Amino acid sequence: MSGDTPCVYTRTNSQFLLNSDFDELIGDALYDKLQNPFAEGASAASTSSKWVALAASNLSYSPPPASLKSFTTYLAELPGLDHLPRDSIVRQSLSLCLITYVSVLLMYFGVAGFSYYFIFDHRMKLHPRFQKDQVRREIQHSLDAIGPLTLMTVPWFLGDVRGYSKMYDTMAEGPFGAEGGWKAWAYMAFSIALFFWFTDITIYYIHRAVHLPILYKKLHKPHHRWVIPTPFASHAFHPVDGYFQSIPYHAAAYLWPIHKTTWIASFIAVNLWTVFIHDSDMISGHFLEHYINGPAHHTLHHLYFTCNYGQYFTLMDKAGGSFRIPSKGDDPLDLVLATIAEKEKEKGGKLSKVEVMEVAEAHMGPLRRRLSGESSSSTEIMASDSSGEEEEVSLATKKLL
Repeated sequence: MSGDTPCVYTRTNSQFLLNSDFDELIGDALYDKLQNPFAEGASAASTSSKWVALAASNLSYSPPPASLKSFTTYLAELPGLDHLPRDSIVRQSLSLCLITYVSVLLMYFGVAGFSYYFIFDHRMKLHPRFQKDQVRREIQHSLDAIGPLTLMTVPWFLGDVRGYSKMYDTMAEGPFGAEGGWKAWAYMAFSIALFFWFTDITIYYIHRAVHLPILYKKLHKPHHRWVIPTPFASHAFHPVDGYFQSIPYHAAAYLWPIHKTTWIASFIAVNLWTVFIHDSDMISGHFLEHYINGPAHHTLHHLYFTCNYGQYFTLMDKAGGSFRIPSKGDDPLDLVLATIAEKEKEKGGKLSKVEVMEVAEAHMGPLRRRLSGESSSSTEIMASDSSGEEEEVSLATKKLL
């Protein structure tokens, strides 16, 4: 039984899911089933060896060469995963892959699904820049990215599990020890603030870097396909792009001491925020929009490409000259509502859902084609290659938005 071996590391395991909780609930039973298939085959072959010998003698069968025999024997003698101890680096890597992949999927579909059905304004689907079958494509793109991104991310978690990060489990293991008192709690609060300050600054520069033409076309352009994003676009990016922008979160745990629960809570909050800012909401007029880089700011980033690169705060955008404060005239929903209002005025009453969709088909389709035509003559090239396509945002579109 693989679970009989205790989990021993050089320091306290700060990835609590890989502690006895995961192994006792899932890991031990899972790995016990993962035996060496070659060993099973060898065992089955030995029970029928007399029948093989009889067939060989009757058919003048020549036995396989010794080299092939030895290789088969070598495979059969390899230990199965059921023999891996809990502190095996192979088992830890496999467990972390499973935990990370499943956790990201649950968070993605749970949070993005909730935001899409209860927060996202579905009238945005009538906007001329909302693409056909967009939601399905956003989800598919996200699923294509999550797998490779998981593999690239696991080494960071593995380093933590094996004791190379600066995470600590209890106050006694923290910088001020068991007798730290209020200083230990004050440091915990400081480490949280440092986490968000550090990641906000570094991700700003990483985000600006992937908007450089040499990187944009290959890495970041896939995420900007969604000019009017839904929450499902939050993870719809190139895996390498997503990995680059995740590095600061993982690096933080290796740069200064941070409590395990604090880091995990902050990491979850970051993922929630990533979904939240992709709901295309354009609430404006609140004093916090001068300081917080919220959904309205990120909606403008998807519309215009060259503003609001920050993650949570507006400080770096202001310092870098890329800050654009949301205003009521920027709301992409205005175009949709204006078109519907015009038709309701002609009808003299409210449109039904069927009629709204007919309006979208009759008016938004031609508008899409008109905007596409205008983008070739009166455009501003937004932080991308000069090939045209969706990186070109027409001045006419800006006026409509």
